[in-house]
Amino acid sequence: MSADAVFSLQNSSTTIDYSGKVPVEHLDYDYIEKCKDVKYLEKILKVLRSGEEGIYPHLIQFCEHHLKKLNPSSRALRKENSVPTAASLSKEEWRQIADELKTWQEETKKADTSLKRQSMFDDLVNKTMPPIRGSNCSVPLGQNSNSKEKRNSSRPVLPRDYQEWDKFDVEKECERIDGNMIKQSPANINTGHPKIKTQVDASLLTQEEKFLLANREKDKGNEAFKSKDYEEAVAYYSRSLSIIPTVAAYNNRAQAEINLKHWHNAMRDCQSVLQLEPGNMKALLRRATVHKHMGNFQQAAEDLRMVLMEEPHNAAATQLLSETEKKLKECHSEQQSRGKKILIQEVEVEDCNSNHKTKAEQIVCPVEPSQPVGGEDSSASPAERGDMGNAQKKPHDRGDGGPHSESNNSHHGIRRSKGDKYKASQESKEKIANGTNKRGSTASLQADQSSGNKGTVLGGSAGETVNLDAPCGALPPPLARLKNEGNLLFKNGQFADALEKYSQAIQGYTDSGIDSPEDLCILYSNRAACYLKDGNSQDCIQDCTRALELQPFSLKPLLRRAMAYESLERYRKAYVDYKTVLQIDTSVQAAHDSVNRITRLLIEQDGPEWREKLPEIPLVPLSAQQHHIKEPPSAEVLQARAEKAARDAERKAEVLFTALKQEGNDFVKKGHYQDALGKYTECLKLKPEECAIYTNRALCYLKLDRFTEAKQDCDAALKLEPTNKKAFYRRALANKGLKDYLACSSDLQEVLQQDPNVQEAEKELEEVTVLLRQSLAEASPAEPRKTVPITEVEGDEETIAIPDSESSCRGEDITINLKPTNAHEFGHALNAACCGGNTMACADLLASTAPDMLPQYLSTQLDGHTISFIMQALDSHLLEKDPNLVYQHLKYLHTTDRFSVVLMMLTKDERRHMTQLFEHLSAVESTEYTKNDVQNLANKYI
Repeated sequence: MSADAVFSLQNSSTTIDYSGKVPVEHLDYDYIEKCKDVKYLEKILKVLRSGEEGIYPHLIQFCEHHLKKLNPSSRALRKENSVPTAASLSKEEWRQIADELKTWQEETKKADTSLKRQSMFDDLVNKTMPPIRGSNCSVPLGQNSNSKEKRNSSRPVLPRDYQEWDKFDVEKECERIDGNMIKQSPANINTGHPKIKTQVDASLLTQEEKFLLANREKDKGNEAFKSKDYEEAVAYYSRSLSIIPTVAAYNNRAQAEINLKHWHNAMRDCQSVLQLEPGNMKALLRRATVHKHMGNFQQAAEDLRMVLMEEPHNAAATQLLSETEKKLKECHSEQQSRGKKILIQEVEVEDCNSNHKTKAEQIVCPVEPSQPVGGEDSSASPAERGDMGNAQKKPHDRGDGGPHSESNNSHHGIRRSKGDKYKASQESKEKIANGTNKRGSTASLQADQSSGNKGTVLGGSAGETVNLDAPCGALPPPLARLKNEGNLLFKNGQFADALEKYSQAIQGYTDSGIDSPEDLCILYSNRAACYLKDGNSQDCIQDCTRALELQPFSLKPLLRRAMAYESLERYRKAYVDYKTVLQIDTSVQAAHDSVNRITRLLIEQDGPEWREKLPEIPLVPLSAQQHHIKEPPSAEVLQARAEKAARDAERKAEVLFTALKQEGNDFVKKGHYQDALGKYTECLKLKPEECAIYTNRALCYLKLDRFTEAKQDCDAALKLEPTNKKAFYRRALANKGLKDYLACSSDLQEVLQQDPNVQEAEKELEEVTVLLRQSLAEASPAEPRKTVPITEVEGDEETIAIPDSESSCRGEDITINLKPTNAHEFGHALNAACCGGNTMACADLLASTAPDMLPQYLSTQLDGHTISFIMQALDSHLLEKDPNLVYQHLKYLHTTDRFSVVLMMLTKDERRHMTQLFEHLSAVESTEYTKNDVQNLANKYI
């Protein structure tokens, strides 16, 4: 049967059986060529490739070619590539593969080694590993709660036999199962995280391991931060910092503290970053945020301006700066509307041997009414930012100290006895006047300090001491010392340590059974100040209430309790306490501000009937009310105020100067030179000795074609900085605009002498040289040379008759003075010889002139034509007679003013005459000079 017949038989059937075996007749060229069924062809190709019916390479290739025509994407056409070996690859390819395998092997070994080392500090992490979130139960690492069940479940369960099934009691088994059933409690949800240790002992780890562990802890903090669990983030960042302090960890922890509104901690972290890396943009931006929330708007604006100087397009800094400046304007306008505010702080004069005490006024700076309360030094409320003094007269209030008697961050009221036992240093007096201390903010009431025979040096005040053993009322010496130590710690900003000292003193007071409510009131009040500083408003309220139970209508506990109420947003009770304070002392301005502020809040909150919802305001008896008499400040206070005002003015001027200069620079970049001119002029009013402003304004004048003013500014800049390159260059451009090409050329040469790489100066010098030659050519056109008769004239001086520049046209003769006595006479004689072209007369004139006087005589009329004429006269006549004199003239001639400038304007012929003169001079032998001397001198001319 032929292939056509087979193919026709196949096509005659309706279906093709692909599962059956391919007939041998189908393994033929003709059949494959006529077959159009792709699937069947793939099966044929599979049979041919298997070699079951023999190996036919050409038939396989033919079948593949035909199948490719029908279906190029057929899976049967895909061929598996053989595994490459060294023989199938080139040497370079095989070497590259071998090197990569070797590198991978080494990296794997290093990774295994690091993982083994990692087990050392995994134990450190596992010790403080918190439980899984969302569950109150935790499973220790390395343990599996289901291990026992798995062991039990791994045992095979034996089937029961038929006899056991007959004895099986279903009821009892159900009861047993019901009795042993364990009710699963619902899942517990954590309401708080367990405490995570913030310190990691990494002393046994290497530096590399410490770095790796610190990064792991920081990454955990980042994950907690992303999930908005800021307290946990702070804990992990603290763990990272305990291993290796890094800028990134400090910055991240500062941001987490900001989100938690822990302003003091955030400020400390920002300061740590700036100590490690001054100028860190993130730290400055976050410190500005903290300053803004703490009410220090001026410091916040300064930090933000520093950020914008480095990153002008920082959107966050720009927005924050606009908000801060708005707050500053509001504060200034509010202060101006209220007028001048002077708060009075008392300084109590204590006599340790009597029960009588007097009061003096104490100066306190104005406070900002809009600042928040609690938590941090600078975020204290208005009353906390200024010490109001203990406004109540208490005849037995001896030993009042600590925060109960002076302001920590603003003023240091020093208690003095009649014998001047407790002294304050000059720095303390300045702090009283300035209203600031080393912490840079005003705050609440400070620890009262005493000094005596046993003194302790105070932090930051040289020579200022405090007697820790000073007597305090009826307190025994140990308790008095605890109180004084707490006062000292409070003043230095160590509020937690001060709180501990006050607590020990209170406990000791209770144990000793002393009956002195005044002293106990002071201790509770001082401890309340510490609580308020740490943001613990609830405990502050409790201590203030105890103090007021001991001493009703005591001013400081009332103030502190009012601030604590305000920080907790319990505005009604805060309002009552502030109003009570004002009944005791109406001069407490911070209380007035707080009352006004709280009144607005209560009106918004309770509406017009807000007064009806207030608690009852107690009436203060007349005996508890105070009346302050203002006394004029002392000379020292006035001097300190003047110094502070001068410093403030200087700082404001510096800020304004920087802003104006930046605005001027921005106008220059935009091409608004007239606007920039005004800004630079205002800058010079603030700092007239700033050289850069003169050069910048000179640039604006040049752009506006006001060359005279530009030259004046450049002259002023050169007076301040004689080597200022910009001033020389811009004065050259101004001189060019004024067509003073000689001065322009001199300035450009000065620029190139300082920096030969200034291409702009080189181009300007070439252009100015051409302009200078043109101007000289136009100013003195060449005249035809005439024969000049020379006649000797008898007399004291030898002269030569020659026509001058004017009389030559008329044919009149003039005489040449061969023995000039000044520059005018020399110039007149030289011009006469030069105009007539008489080189012999010029040679005679030079022969009769001292060489050292030549620079002085030529300084006013030196030009290229004059130098060339002198060279010709020396070469033609004087060299044969006296070569030593020629050498001396050349030695002094190049020292003439503007010689280097004029030298550049010589033509080729004039330079050729100069070269010939030095060649002839070098050929003459002399005892006064050598050929080397002539060559060195020629280098200055040629």
